[in-house]
Amino acid sequence: MKVEVDLDKCTGHGICESIADEVFEVSDDGVVVIHDNERPETDRDRMQQAVTQCPVAALRLAD
Repeated sequence: MKVEVDLDKCTGHGICESIADEVFEVSDDGVVVIHDNERPETDRDRMQQAVTQCPVAALRLAD
């Protein structure tokens, strides 16, 4: 599973970072950086939560 961000939509709310701070980092310019976007299946629930909670729908999961 891969987690992806649409940088044109991302506004840096940081909700994803609060859900999984080892995966998501909001940089000083307010754009999310994804560390190791290839995630194990055991992370699916947290990654889905980050996708669902994103207020601008900038995140998505790809299998």
